[in-house]
Amino acid sequence: MSFFKGSTDFTDPDKNPLPAEEDAVLDKLAHKAVDKGMSVPAILFLESVKPLNFIGSQVMVFFEPVIQTVFNFRDYNTIRSALEKRESIEILLLKIEKYDAVALARQKRIKKYMKGVKKNWKWYQLYLGLFCPRVKIPDEVLNPPEKKPKDSPGSPR
Repeated sequence: MSFFKGSTDFTDPDKNPLPAEEDAVLDKLAHKAVDKGMSVPAILFLESVKPLNFIGSQVMVFFEPVIQTVFNFRDYNTIRSALEKRESIEILLLKIEKYDAVALARQKRIKKYMKGVKKNWKWYQLYLGLFCPRVKIPDEVLNPPEKKPKDSPGSPR
């Protein structure tokens, strides 16, 4: 019997090792980090404290009475229990990277659309910012329809 038994086993990517409520809280946390534009600092911080996630969860247990009296977080215990699991930090990192890629693609679509709109503007609108018209970005640019995968040549129809 090895002392390090199970430490090198890889988790199954199809199976989610976290319960649904912990996964939802990590999903919410990843959305907040990307919405605030803090995805790069969050990834850097999480990568640096990844080996200490269990210790961090125990520090959260220690400070829980103080934090709950001041802030009243509903998801505090769920976040703490998620951090006790080693794979939770990696799952959070993957969620942040996925949502950041979606946000970056959206920003590129908006920039491309605005470039096309600004071609019709006058010089004083472009360079001085005077009398700029209000631009309503269409829903197709903000949230494009899902692309369906193309049928492979050998697949039955």
